[in-house]
Amino acid sequence: MNAQTATKPVVAEVPPHLPITGGGANQYKTLSGFEGREAELGLSMSILLKMLGNHAGYAHEMNDPLVKAHLLAIQFAKSNGMLGQYIAHDIKTMEPINLRIKQIIEKVGNPEIAMVALFDRTACHYALALTSTGDGRSRTWKDPFGYVLTQCRKIGQFDLTAREIHETWTIPRLTGYAATMGVKIRVSPWQEDGTITCELID
Repeated sequence: MNAQTATKPVVAEVPPHLPITGGGANQYKTLSGFEGREAELGLSMSILLKMLGNHAGYAHEMNDPLVKAHLLAIQFAKSNGMLGQYIAHDIKTMEPINLRIKQIIEKVGNPEIAMVALFDRTACHYALALTSTGDGRSRTWKDPFGYVLTQCRKIGQFDLTAREIHETWTIPRLTGYAATMGVKIRVSPWQEDGTITCELID
């Protein structure tokens, strides 16, 4: 064996790939659900990594822009004595969608559809509340505002507290959505660890 052969990597012969259609080959085919959207997926992952790598001021979380947008609007409404009007406007804006959910609930006879609509099928919730879990008649998540508020209150951007947002915005907004859907929910009172639970009630 000479030096040339000794350093040359040994490559095992690989049989030709099985076709992905026909016969039993389909069992080896794994679909991601993003076929045809690879560029969009790649861009999304790039933005996610950029967001999580942003430590300017504080370590940003992936919901940071959404949290800031909500805080800006809530602070403006509070500062101008318009928080009640803002919540009423929010509920009215969502009325066409929530009335459609009400029709589905009445047709199917399953009020748990409201919970799916409020928490599982809407990025408005799960992109904001990153820890949202649960199924059936109950959902639990961690308050998404406290972390950013801790950073931003230091420099005077907001005078809101996470508890204040929970009591004056989160609860009335969610109960308003549920009322439009024709169901009743109970949102837990403020907990110091920021845990929030919403339950469907009879």
